[in-house]
Amino acid sequence: MALNRKNARFAGHDAGAENWAIIASLVETCKLNGVDPQAWLTATLTAIVNGHKQNGIDELLPWKFLSQDR
Repeated sequence: MALNRKNARFAGHDAGAENWAIIASLVETCKLNGVDPQAWLTATLTAIVNGHKQNGIDELLPWKFLSQDR
Protein backbone atom coordinates (compact mmCIF):
# COMPACT_ATOMS: atom_id res chain seq x y z
CA MET A 1 0.00 0.00 0.00
CA ALA A 2 2.98 2.34 0.28
CA LEU A 3 3.12 2.52 -3.50
CA ASN A 4 -0.56 3.47 -3.51
CA ARG A 5 0.10 6.38 -1.16
CA LYS A 6 2.88 7.64 -3.41
CA ASN A 7 0.72 7.33 -6.53
CA ALA A 8 -2.24 9.08 -4.88
CA ARG A 9 -0.12 12.20 -4.40
CA PHE A 10 -0.13 12.68 -8.16
CA ALA A 11 -3.90 12.47 -8.57
CA GLY A 12 -4.17 16.21 -9.21
CA HIS A 13 -6.54 17.17 -6.40
CA ASP A 14 -8.27 15.76 -3.34
CA ALA A 15 -11.25 14.33 -5.23
CA GLY A 16 -8.91 12.59 -7.67
CA ALA A 17 -6.93 11.09 -4.81
CA GLU A 18 -10.14 9.91 -3.13
CA ASN A 19 -11.32 8.27 -6.37
CA TRP A 20 -7.93 6.62 -6.81
CA ALA A 21 -8.11 5.26 -3.25
CA ILE A 22 -11.57 3.78 -3.91
CA ILE A 23 -10.45 2.06 -7.11
CA ALA A 24 -7.26 0.78 -5.48
CA SER A 25 -9.32 -0.58 -2.58
CA LEU A 26 -11.66 -2.42 -4.97
CA VAL A 27 -8.73 -3.90 -6.89
CA GLU A 28 -7.09 -5.12 -3.68
CA THR A 29 -10.41 -6.57 -2.48
CA CYS A 30 -10.59 -8.55 -5.73
CA LYS A 31 -7.07 -9.86 -5.20
CA LEU A 32 -7.81 -10.88 -1.60
CA ASN A 33 -10.83 -12.85 -2.82
CA GLY A 34 -8.97 -14.55 -5.68
CA VAL A 35 -10.83 -12.58 -8.37
CA ASP A 36 -9.20 -11.17 -11.49
CA PRO A 37 -9.67 -7.38 -11.00
CA GLN A 38 -9.94 -6.65 -14.72
CA ALA A 39 -12.59 -9.35 -15.29
CA TRP A 40 -14.57 -8.20 -12.25
CA LEU A 41 -14.40 -4.53 -13.23
CA THR A 42 -15.41 -5.30 -16.82
CA ALA A 43 -18.37 -7.42 -15.70
CA THR A 44 -19.44 -4.88 -13.08
CA LEU A 45 -19.29 -1.87 -15.38
CA THR A 46 -21.10 -3.83 -18.10
CA ALA A 47 -23.85 -4.74 -15.63
CA ILE A 48 -24.22 -1.11 -14.56
CA VAL A 49 -24.38 0.14 -18.16
CA ASN A 50 -26.98 -2.54 -18.95
CA GLY A 51 -29.25 -1.23 -16.19
CA HIS A 52 -28.40 -3.28 -13.11
CA LYS A 53 -30.73 -2.15 -10.34
CA GLN A 54 -29.21 -0.01 -7.59
CA ASN A 55 -30.92 -1.98 -4.84
CA GLY A 56 -29.02 -5.09 -6.04
CA ILE A 57 -25.57 -3.57 -5.60
CA ASP A 58 -24.55 -6.41 -3.26
CA GLU A 59 -24.69 -8.80 -6.23
CA LEU A 60 -21.80 -6.92 -7.87
CA LEU A 61 -19.31 -7.19 -5.01
CA PRO A 62 -16.04 -9.02 -5.73
CA TRP A 63 -16.64 -11.93 -3.32
CA LYS A 64 -19.96 -12.68 -5.07
CA PHE A 65 -18.27 -12.65 -8.51
CA LEU A 66 -16.71 -16.11 -8.02
CA SER A 67 -20.06 -17.75 -7.28
CA GLN A 68 -21.60 -16.50 -10.52
CA ASP A 69 -21.32 -18.46 -13.75
CA ARG A 70 -18.67 -16.48 -15.62
